[in-house]
Amino acid sequence: MDSVSGRYTCLNMNYLLLIMIHIGVGLHAVGGVWPMPQISASSPEQYPLNPEAFYFEYGRQSEAQPGCSVLDAAFKRYFSLIFPDYFPGDNLSVCAGQASLKAETVWGFFVNKTDIEDFPRFQFRGILLDTSRHYLPVQAILKTLDAMAYSKFNVFHWHIVDDPSFPYQSQTFPDLSAKGAFHPMTHIYTQTDVQRVISYARLRGIRVLPEFDSPGHTQSWGKGQSDLLTPCYKGGTPSGAFGPVNPTLPSTYQFIARLFKEVSSVFPDSYIHLGGDEVNFFCWKSNPDVRAFMQKMGFGTDFTKLEAFYMESIVNITSTLNKTAIVWQDVFDYHERIPEDTVLHIWKGVPYDYTKELSRITKAGKRVVLAAPWYINHIAYGQDWRKSYTVQPLNFSGTEEQKKLVIGGEVCMWGEYVDATNLTPRLWPRASAAAERLWSDEKQTSSVEKAFPRLQDFRCKLLRRGIQAEPLYVGHCRHEYQGI
Repeated sequence: MDSVSGRYTCLNMNYLLLIMIHIGVGLHAVGGVWPMPQISASSPEQYPLNPEAFYFEYGRQSEAQPGCSVLDAAFKRYFSLIFPDYFPGDNLSVCAGQASLKAETVWGFFVNKTDIEDFPRFQFRGILLDTSRHYLPVQAILKTLDAMAYSKFNVFHWHIVDDPSFPYQSQTFPDLSAKGAFHPMTHIYTQTDVQRVISYARLRGIRVLPEFDSPGHTQSWGKGQSDLLTPCYKGGTPSGAFGPVNPTLPSTYQFIARLFKEVSSVFPDSYIHLGGDEVNFFCWKSNPDVRAFMQKMGFGTDFTKLEAFYMESIVNITSTLNKTAIVWQDVFDYHERIPEDTVLHIWKGVPYDYTKELSRITKAGKRVVLAAPWYINHIAYGQDWRKSYTVQPLNFSGTEEQKKLVIGGEVCMWGEYVDATNLTPRLWPRASAAAERLWSDEKQTSSVEKAFPRLQDFRCKLLRRGIQAEPLYVGHCRHEYQGI
């Protein structure tokens, strides 16, 4: 898979997918398409579309040819989306890149002739799920991947562990989940679970970006790995509490190197998210061994230098594993020396100061992913999707070269108040507002009022596809009274 755009070998941007019917070529009218295509032209000319005369075909000049597992699986999947009213017993067969269907009845329809030229505005279009604060069953993750594909998101940022729990089951360090998960048997992700998620995502053109955030956000790590966290002191004696990862011990880096070696083999993406945010220095300041190490290293009392020392060390570890690091912007804020290709994840600057963060960090020549305006775990009464939709990722003070460093954005769903019971309706269709901003031409999609009926229609499509997306406002979906 291409490490930047998320392309797989047989799913190349150059492939040409033709939808053929006997009397012409047709697609659904684009009035309800979400995200909006870059270029589309629809005519009043109509063609009947029915499954008996419908099949997918590889383009003659496509780099992908029959046998591409990604496309062959997509052909089957999208056939059922185009013809949702078929019942069990109808026979769909696919061979040599073509599909044919035999059925007792024909549920056809008419489509307007439409020409579409489409491509993404940004190459990184992500969704973050937090599986530490509440465990999300694998099925809930897979359902999210389906919805992501429908909205053209292409990066699943898996914030898999954090302070509350460590559900990732490590083969190298099994005690991490055995002692750090909410439950060592039911609330974990086995190696099989992880591979299932990665494979499911791959078939939908989605990368899986794992995050193992440190040195903060690691309380659950310490339950299964002794001497990893820093002992806190009170009045010159240990208090019994623990702080961030202890950056002064060689054993810390030996542990990180072994863990990340495993993670690098399990997660094939060439990027890994290392976190680096919200480190509380109180415990480090209280620990006499840490203070002595600071003096030895010439850090004085500047604990940002100690965090920089730690982050620089683990970024170097990931570099030796041929992984490119993504880190939260705190790492940049602390003036840490990191490789030029490191990506900075912007989460500060809400509501509008994130433009200053974009300007400041890109001026230093760093690539960035913007997340600050899309923390949609924060909810408000009314149509809060409108705020997400009006974000302008490149509307900041900077040169054209700086703006090229913005590689995309990410919607974050942090898990303090989200589990499998409310994940899907809280995420969809609100996340789809950001999806269009990251995919479509900004000038064509500047009007919230014009976007509303399309997003409302798209929400109904999500419902028909099994995604329990919440309503945008008063109204109904046409399929609710079908068959009456």
